[in-house]
Amino acid sequence: MVHTTDFEVIIIGGSYAGLAAAMSLGRALRQVLVIDSGKPCNRQAPHSHNFITQDGQTPKQILVSAKDQVAKYDTIKFYDGLAASGAKTESGFEIKTATGDTFSAKKLIFTTGLKDIMPALEGFSECWGISIIHCPYCHGYEVRHEKTGILGNGDAGFHYGQLISNWTKQLVLFTNGKSTLTAEQTAKLKQHHIQIIETEVDRIAQESGQVSAVILKDKASVPVRTIYNRPDFVQHSPIPVSLGCEITEQGLIKVDAFQRTSVQGVYASGDNSGMRSVSVAVATGSSAGAFATNDLIAEEF
Repeated sequence: MVHTTDFEVIIIGGSYAGLAAAMSLGRALRQVLVIDSGKPCNRQAPHSHNFITQDGQTPKQILVSAKDQVAKYDTIKFYDGLAASGAKTESGFEIKTATGDTFSAKKLIFTTGLKDIMPALEGFSECWGISIIHCPYCHGYEVRHEKTGILGNGDAGFHYGQLISNWTKQLVLFTNGKSTLTAEQTAKLKQHHIQIIETEVDRIAQESGQVSAVILKDKASVPVRTIYNRPDFVQHSPIPVSLGCEITEQGLIKVDAFQRTSVQGVYASGDNSGMRSVSVAVATGSSAGAFATNDLIAEEF
């Protein structure tokens, strides 16, 4: 239960970046509120990898351990709910939740992540994060040398073909319609024995989130164990944009080397503003907390 409405820093988003920022601030004796709706984008992923000391843990295990450690700092409070809107005030910022609670702070840190937009393919969303993945650095080792599909076209499809060939040579690129690869890209992929299928995809055959095959519109079935895809995404929270935070061409919140956004007093870290990785989220979250503290100290001194 939150008994006060005034804080020095409000962190919106309580996953890896948010908890790392909270720990940094808590250790700096700052009054902090973490608002979290409890829906991290990697909640379907069975394991998290490439994060030293936590390799192979489930996302939930890492979160539970992190929150237990952060909760030991008595200046940090938690609010379970959705931050619905934000506004600039004379003394800082005001955040209103979906249930009408209002909190104020001098600084805001957004660790709100991204919302993936699933392609309209039967079976895709059930497999997302389990056997349909986006990052070989996070999950490629577990499916190395396996028959692997890539759902992509043009430059994105070519990049994935080039990249994933490091983990497996059994690659099929599904362009899901007429290829937009250049002649040079097509030749390069074929040179590396990467099959290109232009027939439109009908659905993903799967059971309990595990891909077994890509079913094409002509009824052909192509067996694969894993599919790589990078779906479109939007910012999980509309509040940064409503406050005036600049967004990059890639759809990320623009931040400087100190995790500061284009709006003074507002910071961002994690997936919403950088590489999608647990380790990077923790690193940038910790930095955001430290730099917010540094700015508060400079203003108060």
